[in-house]
Amino acid sequence: MVLSPADKANVKAAWDKVGGHAGDYGAEALERMFLSFPTTKTYFPHFDLSHGSAQVKAHGKKVGDALSNAVGHLDDLPGALSALSDLHAYKLRVDPVNFKLLAHCLLVTLACHHAADFTPAVHASLDKFLASVGTVLTSKYR
Repeated sequence: MVLSPADKANVKAAWDKVGGHAGDYGAEALERMFLSFPTTKTYFPHFDLSHGSAQVKAHGKKVGDALSNAVGHLDDLPGALSALSDLHAYKLRVDPVNFKLLAHCLLVTLACHHAADFTPAVHASLDKFLASVGTVLTSKYR
């Protein structure tokens, strides 16, 4: 999915508002995903998945950092996310549908925290961005 210049501007502006909360939002989205889609827990059997867990917070920070990196490289998502794609495809073997589930939970989390800024255009741009990230992360599965 190609991000238009307007999409890129919307994503950058929205992510600027996320600021230093990317890790917190990542953790909240993971918790939301585990509660809404319990099958996603199967990839984390060694995690304490309770609310506020240090392990979920640490993984949420990884998610937030990866997305921040992606926002900084909107013109080269495959290059920016290549190592993560390798990790998830070859080592962790995460079912690709889980990236869509997490993307949905991230959108809900961002909408909850930035309701006034979450316009239909921003929503659409973030959705396209997260779909693009998911596509890149699953590209090595083929």
